[in-house]
Amino acid sequence: MVLSPSDKSNVKAAWDKVGGNAGEYGAEALERMFLSFPTTKTYFPHFDLSHGSAQIKGHGKKVGDALTKAVGSIDDLAGALSALSDLHAHKLRVDPVNFKLLSHCLLVTLACHNPGEFTPAIHASLDKFLASVSTVLTSKYR
Repeated sequence: MVLSPSDKSNVKAAWDKVGGNAGEYGAEALERMFLSFPTTKTYFPHFDLSHGSAQIKGHGKKVGDALTKAVGSIDDLAGALSALSDLHAHKLRVDPVNFKLLSHCLLVTLACHNPGEFTPAIHASLDKFLASVSTVLTSKYR
């Protein structure tokens, strides 16, 4: 999926609004995913999945940090996310559909926290960006 210059601008602007909340939003999206799609819990058997657990907050921070890195390297997502792609494909073996589920939950979370800025154009650009991130993360499965 190719991100247009407009998409890139929209993603950067939306992520600027996220600011220092990336980890918090990542944790909220993970909680939303676990509640909405219970099968995703199977990859976290060692986690305390209760609301606000330190483990969910910690993993949410990892998700937020990775997305912040991806936004900062939007023209080289494959390079920026190469190590994460290796980890998920070779060690964790996460079902690729889970990236789409988490992306959906991230969009909902961002929309809840930034309703005024979450225009249809921003939504479309973020959706394309998250789909691109998902594609990169699953690229080494093949």
